[in-house]
Amino acid sequence: MSGAAMSLPAAACGFVLFLLSVQVIQGQNDWGVTYTSTQICAVKGSTVEIHCSYRYPSRINATVERTFWFTKLQDKEPVDLRTDSKYSGRVQYRCHEKSCTLRISDLRERDSAEYKFRFITNQDGKYSGLPGVTLSVTGFQVQIGESRLCRVETCTWAELECHSSCSLPGRSSYIWYKNGKKINQQSFSYSDYSYPTDSYSCTLNAYKDFPSPSVCGHGHSCNTVTYTDRSVCAFKGSSVDISCTYKSLKSIKSTFWFSPERSRRWQNPSQPEDLKTDSQYADRVHVATWRGYSTLRISDLRESDSAEYHFKFITPNFEWRSSLPGTTLTVTDPDLQVQVIWSSTGPKLICHSSCLTDRSSFLWYKNEIMIQEETSPSYGGHVDPADSYSCSYQRYRSTPVYGPKLPSVSVSPSAEIVEGSSVTLTCSSDANPAANYTWYKENEDSPKASGQIFTITDFRAEHSGNYYCEAQNRRGRQNSTLHLTVVAGAWKSAATGTITAVLLVILLPAAFLWIRRKHKSVTQSNGEERPDNRAQINMGPAATQRQPAEQEDDLNYSSICFPQNQGDALYSNIRPPQPRRQTEEQDDDVDYTTVKTENGSSAPGTRRQDDGEDVFALYSTVNK
Repeated sequence: MSGAAMSLPAAACGFVLFLLSVQVIQGQNDWGVTYTSTQICAVKGSTVEIHCSYRYPSRINATVERTFWFTKLQDKEPVDLRTDSKYSGRVQYRCHEKSCTLRISDLRERDSAEYKFRFITNQDGKYSGLPGVTLSVTGFQVQIGESRLCRVETCTWAELECHSSCSLPGRSSYIWYKNGKKINQQSFSYSDYSYPTDSYSCTLNAYKDFPSPSVCGHGHSCNTVTYTDRSVCAFKGSSVDISCTYKSLKSIKSTFWFSPERSRRWQNPSQPEDLKTDSQYADRVHVATWRGYSTLRISDLRESDSAEYHFKFITPNFEWRSSLPGTTLTVTDPDLQVQVIWSSTGPKLICHSSCLTDRSSFLWYKNEIMIQEETSPSYGGHVDPADSYSCSYQRYRSTPVYGPKLPSVSVSPSAEIVEGSSVTLTCSSDANPAANYTWYKENEDSPKASGQIFTITDFRAEHSGNYYCEAQNRRGRQNSTLHLTVVAGAWKSAATGTITAVLLVILLPAAFLWIRRKHKSVTQSNGEERPDNRAQINMGPAATQRQPAEQEDDLNYSSICFPQNQGDALYSNIRPPQPRRQTEEQDDDVDYTTVKTENGSSAPGTRRQDDGEDVFALYSTVNK
């Protein structure tokens, strides 16, 4: 295993301090997690990043649904760090392409633990990289070595060293402070004449914002100022409290808070001004000081209030003018939101902001009604997907989170769907966080599409059926169904009409000829005779004479039914014109048009008296 190494550029950003640079691969059977280091040592108050990559068999054709980091188990299941209230507002994940980074800010000594990565696939595959990465969080400490009295009774000669539980690089540059003022000393150890009122602090130059707590050179009481928080974040328009503790052997004449950034704008930068007299903070600053404890409250915060704030006290013969880092305030726009994180026991709700931490006090609302005794950033009650939840912090409230409402589904075009056309389905649902959409067809297992819009090009009969859209977020899911039916395309309708017309043209003449021949056959069977080859009107019994049946061989008949009382048959025979013959014997080639009108109720060739009028048969022969 290689020795300790330090990345100075990373250290300057406050990330990793020291790490063992050996990669550790945990896995079996193509499942695995690879960590970039086995141990990391970081400074209290700084930020650390822990990296890993993971793999799983490609043959299972799975997708990763959940990735998270954990340090402990609950009911034998890993607990996502984001659901642990002690990490609230301090944990971020950056995961993509089979790699994941855990970032923890504002480190505390209690964050020292073994951190492990876990991923879960959609085929219920689960894997945790064990063992994980051991993180040690430490601060710098001033240790007083051998000391001896000097000539002055209250003076001692002190040997001081700057220590850390991490293995420090040999050529690190240090910073030393005496009574809050920076002194010109950059080595690991420091020797000095110390008086009972003197205090000392140290740090690495790369971590100058994270000095050690002040310690007394000898004795147990000296001049010190200790800030509760090194950094504070608050929303614009809200209020913030910045506090510290202080000690002095002498009685204190006055105390006040100031900002070095504001001091540099004054005519006398060496003499800081009380914030209460600064016009920028007029009527917005309140200070409460009592028995070694002081709190600065700034209300109606503005972005210009983002600065570093220091506390100062004055005794009859001493003035604390600290060059040690104070408390840095960052003022941002509100970004409060409820995060839904799934765990083995169901959904967990976290009141999240990039600005607030677990020290903040929250209020929770269920269906717009405040929940009593819920002040943690993690909601501890049962989460019902049918309910809406929101959280608030100081006059600022998150947008409620709730599951998808019943989706609204529309189809375009909204008229009949013609075969071969393009059809677009659209789905929408009110949800927070925003819903994801998946399209399914009834009786089919695989989804058809994902997203709010689903387009079917070249719609055909097999596309007909029931489709449903499912809207889903971390709070729940809903679906709506619609039915699609295809109608014949315009070209098919036109083709059908054309085919029908062609069939009519073919079948009607055929039927017409068949009917004529049928009628001819019936006439011949009744022994009817064809009239003579001349125009004649039969008004009497002579109309019963008929021509020989042999002469009708070349005639075709067509029967037309007239209205009642005129139901006589109409016979028509037409032939192409022929050259006129001069002999009567050749009359067989003459074309005739024969019209016969008879009463349907009397025998052919007979007369009937009706209202004084004769009903008669009419024959007409036309010679072409």
